[in-house]
Amino acid sequence: MRPRRSVLYLPGSKPRALEKARTLPADALILDLEDAVAPEAKEMAREQVCAALRQGFGKREVMVRINALASEWGDADLLAVAAAGPDAILVPKVASARDVHRVEQRLGHLPQAGAIQIWAMIETAGAVLDLGGIANAGGRLCGLILGSNDLIQEMGGRHVKDRANLLFVFGQIVLAARAHGLAVIDGVHNDIADSEGFAFACAQARSFGFDGKTVIHPSQIGPCNDAFAPSPTEIAAAEKIIAAFALPENHGKGAIAVDGHMVERLHETAARQTLAKVEAIAAL
Repeated sequence: MRPRRSVLYLPGSKPRALEKARTLPADALILDLEDAVAPEAKEMAREQVCAALRQGFGKREVMVRINALASEWGDADLLAVAAAGPDAILVPKVASARDVHRVEQRLGHLPQAGAIQIWAMIETAGAVLDLGGIANAGGRLCGLILGSNDLIQEMGGRHVKDRANLLFVFGQIVLAARAHGLAVIDGVHNDIADSEGFAFACAQARSFGFDGKTVIHPSQIGPCNDAFAPSPTEIAAAEKIIAAFALPENHGKGAIAVDGHMVERLHETAARQTLAKVEAIAAL
């Protein structure tokens, strides 16, 4: 189990931000060559990101969001980034499973690609309509990341505080990810000063089953890590469930009572997953 509570976007064109990221407590980083980089800075950003990758970022997971393969920078991004060795390549503007397969095929022809994984951005109407196919792409595909800004724009909608216009997408992306054993990360919260709204969005995403959330500023990392980590109350409840099933009188039982509540073996499994997540977070 690899914690991905906070996933921080970093513009590849800003070397100071890349350097500072080594000191930040984000579980994962996305070094961005796409939306955060102006066209005239694309090649420079690519060189800076590859240099930063070779220096390393410690234990944290590092992805690089390349430009779409259909763009004038996509192929060069893929070739250079694969040689620099990130944990994963994040594919933007995915419209169908074919876009994932294209990156998979290109990496398969690059000996230097090694065990690099693929993540897919879900930020187009086509991606939402083909979530099952995308999540079932197999191969190197490891996770899905919601690109809520692009998706809202493509929908012709607007951002609302309760994100009610995205609830359908939340359910679909989480179900698709779980059906195929993938990680799934929520989109960004644009208003950095809106701590209350950010806390709401984190709690909402966790209730849907997201593993974590993408963030755009260091100030969002701590609250995000707290929101997606098991709370002391959850840890105590998990320990109590496991201890109860371990009692001799409960051996072989499929369901027991714990503190007046009916608890089944599936709750024991969830309890063990909670404690495993606590251990994984402690190991970061």
